[in-house]
Amino acid sequence: MSSKKTGRRAPKGVLGRLIRTLFGFYPALMPVVIVCILLNAVVSSVPSIFMQNVIAAVEQSWQTGDWAGVGGHILGLVGLLGVFYAISLAAGFAYTQLMAVITQGSLEKLREKMFDGMQDLPVAYFDTHNHGDVMSYYTNDIDTLRQMISQSFPQLMISAVTVLTVFGIMVYYSLWLALVVLAGVVFMVAVTKKVGGASAKYFVRQQQALARTEGFVEEMMNGQKVVKVFCHERRAEADFDAVNDALFADAEKANRYANMLMPILMNIGNVLYVVVALAGGVLLVTGAPNLSVSGLAFSISIVVPFLNMTKQFCGNIGQVSNQVNAVVMGLAGTKRIFDLIDEAPEADEGYVTLVNAKEVNGELVECPERTGVWAWKHPHGDGTVTYARLKGDVRFFDVDFGYEPHKTVLHDVSLYAQPGQKVAFVGATGAGKTTITNLINRFYEIADGKIRYDGINIRKIKKADLRRSLGVVLQDTNLFTGTVMENIRYGQLEACDEECIAAAKLAGAHDFITRLPQGYDTPLTGNGANLSQGQRQLLAIARAAVADPPVMVLDEATSSIDTRTEAIVQQGMDALMTGRTVFVIAHRLSTVKNSDAIMVLDHGRIIERGTHEALIAQKGTYYQLYTGALELD
Repeated sequence: MSSKKTGRRAPKGVLGRLIRTLFGFYPALMPVVIVCILLNAVVSSVPSIFMQNVIAAVEQSWQTGDWAGVGGHILGLVGLLGVFYAISLAAGFAYTQLMAVITQGSLEKLREKMFDGMQDLPVAYFDTHNHGDVMSYYTNDIDTLRQMISQSFPQLMISAVTVLTVFGIMVYYSLWLALVVLAGVVFMVAVTKKVGGASAKYFVRQQQALARTEGFVEEMMNGQKVVKVFCHERRAEADFDAVNDALFADAEKANRYANMLMPILMNIGNVLYVVVALAGGVLLVTGAPNLSVSGLAFSISIVVPFLNMTKQFCGNIGQVSNQVNAVVMGLAGTKRIFDLIDEAPEADEGYVTLVNAKEVNGELVECPERTGVWAWKHPHGDGTVTYARLKGDVRFFDVDFGYEPHKTVLHDVSLYAQPGQKVAFVGATGAGKTTITNLINRFYEIADGKIRYDGINIRKIKKADLRRSLGVVLQDTNLFTGTVMENIRYGQLEACDEECIAAAKLAGAHDFITRLPQGYDTPLTGNGANLSQGQRQLLAIARAAVADPPVMVLDEATSSIDTRTEAIVQQGMDALMTGRTVFVIAHRLSTVKNSDAIMVLDHGRIIERGTHEALIAQKGTYYQLYTGALELD
């Protein structure tokens, strides 16, 4: 299907889905709101009928001179009109209050759906989408949807019902004048389609340009230090001006067309008012027979209310046209929201789970409490379940991988890490070191080969359980808004304060934490901006330590720590790695000397492997790196 064809169909599908979604959220309130809106719209059309009756009564009394008799009739009509207005007021108050509940409640539920769905998206999604653009879903798109639900939808319904009701009354009283109004409306619709269509196109482009602008601003905020270090302020300003100018161009055209529409429609309405008055005067003077459902003779009591109905009719047509842009923007935002909700979640065909276990009579038994013993729970087709102790044996067999098809990053990688072994990866940037650890976590799926974890193909292990068994310390540290204690506990939400403090001591973070203003209760904001890079990294290590996983992945974990701090933390790191299978990526070769196996990678291939002493004896690439004859780049 072409994009053009998809673009034409998208608004209809989005509108229908949005309405179904609102009814799904509020199956009882939505019908009540619709009834109140219909009641409010119909009652607002009634005054024309009362005006006709009052003028007809005045005409009759003018001819007969019976003012006393007609006075009571007019007072009765006025009283009845007051009752109708009271009903309209009550209905209007009810639907506005209910719409406040429906609008904010629906936005809350949609934000929850977006965020819940976002948690299930693969890492590749965030690697390929601008973070500012993703944020725009929760801000701009949600706001345009709010405006459409709370304002545009009710106004459109009121205007549409009023137009239909008023036109029905027109046909009831005089088909001739109704046809005159209809001709004017056809012209108004043609103008709306021409001018409003151009406006709608640019409003959609404005929404997209706004997302790009926000993405650029967020990127510049995150990289402000880099901008200043390299004196790129003027270049950043020029790049922003280009993005901002594109937004201005789309927004200016969208609003220019939108601002042009209402004055045009108002003037057409004024001209139509004059035409209806002239047509009514001609029909009165010529004494032409009145063609109507009511059967009433043509008179001043029909012409005067008709003029009022013409004003009301054209005003509501203008209101409909005025809301078109808000609806188009709202639908564009809604489509983006549904696109995020509809993003395919991370596939997980695994069925082997990780459970706490204890040994009873020589056999592993599943238990709910933490025992320090983990086991793989393996259900079988015949209904039986077997348990195998988690050991931390990780093996790659002839693994090929590429982030994009036909662009292989890893070639025929085979390696093993036995329980308790420390395996290090060294090599130039882009050699494939981090890619290997990403595959262990199943952040990405391999193209060919197999990866086995304790003899189990990792495709058979549920991803959440697989990742729960792995502790990861990344080069780029992410700390969350909260206290130091809460950030450490992020690794194991059930951990008590004593366990978190023990993990901090193990990582070498306890000393600097106790020197903070409020110790472990010190609040952190802005990704721990009040801490040094090394301190943030120590907290990340403590967070991994409190999880107490059997397998650890340290991706440049000490790259941001100075040599003195590294010496302090190395003892804790060694304690953390004791008894665990550990994968280490490091530029500092001094940190991998004591590894059980060192893998030297080059362009996605393992070119050397062995212990530090064995690789030094080979006098190959590792020897050159270690002696400084060859540098990592």
